[in-house]
Amino acid sequence: MTIREEAIDYLQLIDGELRPAHDGGWIETVNPASGQVWARIPAGTADDVDDAVRAARAALAPWRSLPAAARAAALHAWAATVRENLDILWRLDATGNGRARREAEPAIAGAASQIDFHAGLAETITGDTVLVSETATTYSIREPYGVVGLIIPWNAPLAMFLAKVSAAIAAGNTIVVKPPERASVSVLAAAQLIEKAGIPPGVVNVVTGEGATAGEALVKHPDVRKISFTGSTATGRRITENSVLNVKALALELGGKSPNIVFADADLDQAAAGVVAGIYTASAGQACIAGSRILIQKSIFDEFVERLRARASAMVLGDPLDAGTDMGPLAFDGQYQKVREYLESGREEGATIAFGGRYGRALFPAGSPFADGYFVEPTLFLTEDPHLRVCREEIFGPVAVAIPFADEDDAVRVANDSGYGLAAGVWTQNLARGHRMTRRLEAGTVWVNTYRRLHWALPFGGQKESGNGISNGPGTLDEWLEHKSVWIEHG
Repeated sequence: MTIREEAIDYLQLIDGELRPAHDGGWIETVNPASGQVWARIPAGTADDVDDAVRAARAALAPWRSLPAAARAAALHAWAATVRENLDILWRLDATGNGRARREAEPAIAGAASQIDFHAGLAETITGDTVLVSETATTYSIREPYGVVGLIIPWNAPLAMFLAKVSAAIAAGNTIVVKPPERASVSVLAAAQLIEKAGIPPGVVNVVTGEGATAGEALVKHPDVRKISFTGSTATGRRITENSVLNVKALALELGGKSPNIVFADADLDQAAAGVVAGIYTASAGQACIAGSRILIQKSIFDEFVERLRARASAMVLGDPLDAGTDMGPLAFDGQYQKVREYLESGREEGATIAFGGRYGRALFPAGSPFADGYFVEPTLFLTEDPHLRVCREEIFGPVAVAIPFADEDDAVRVANDSGYGLAAGVWTQNLARGHRMTRRLEAGTVWVNTYRRLHWALPFGGQKESGNGISNGPGTLDEWLEHKSVWIEHG
């Protein structure tokens, strides 16, 4: 199947049908590189969510009763259709949220491989036989939750959709997805491929709309057994509050303010490249694992800042569809305004801008097609006070702060002084130090002499206010399965 790239209006997928919103409402989608409207999506309501949940309930029994090999075959077929349409899918994704091609294309190709990985795991679901009585047979089994809900973020909507949905349905669940209202087009396009892969109608349903309407209705729906959410910690708290009414299971992948720690004995060229990749080319800083706190040992602080300046100044900003672009725009106007406010906040609090700080029309010549886009250039603040807002709050843009530290203990103290605990980076040629730091840092993922490397076969999750639950790894499907104990008395 080939998706029509020129389509302007995209429709929800409910019970295998493409549908507008119940009340006929629409949301305009803006291309963040140009600031121009390029598509519309349905403004889904609680009625649309109810239809989708009803369809998922109807599809549940036949889907979960399929042999695991049959579910796996359907997932492999889905992965193949994604690969066949990769060129259109990554373009839609990049047009929707501004993510540069050099990130968008491999991310979606990787997600197709992740579908295959989850397909393989579908055939590994097992239970345990436990001898607890001489007069009974006792064992445990793992079963799908049933109808589950998925709320995905706007920074990587399609890759997240493919990865999360494939894990949920591999485990035998059926699902209702609420994609981000600012970047839904690629998800809606990819949803058209599901039935072509042999996945029955109703197994996967996609309802678009605002978080306060469609998203909240999904979280509160009494027939949705579990919610998986990826996004900000503040929204995660609201979802937790709303889920209490129905005592829903939750999996929350939330925000981060990750430290990237550079010791004086590091390979400084390698470290500078890794730090820049960890914040500026990380979806223009719009990544939960972005290394936005750069901790630099005092003896090399000035030298390393200059290395960062040289690399940042060479970056190309512009069309996210162009293979030569290093960094695209922020995803939408609201995020653009938020990042601009943080730039002002950092200045007002007394931090020094080492480089960057410009945005919008100041970055492009008159008449440029990107003059009205949501661009912010790579920016670095310098401060010795780790308690400033720009040091503690998740900015979610190409804005980092550099903080000097004295020694290993000082670096650990500053790094762990955060409510977040998602990721951390360490740059050192001292192997013993690298191992020590991985144990001492409060983060779900720690990289040594690299940054922002992820793989579907390695677990990923957060600590503290960065969330709960694990995605990726051999235990991925565990997040989508419940345990049941069986006791058969036979005298």
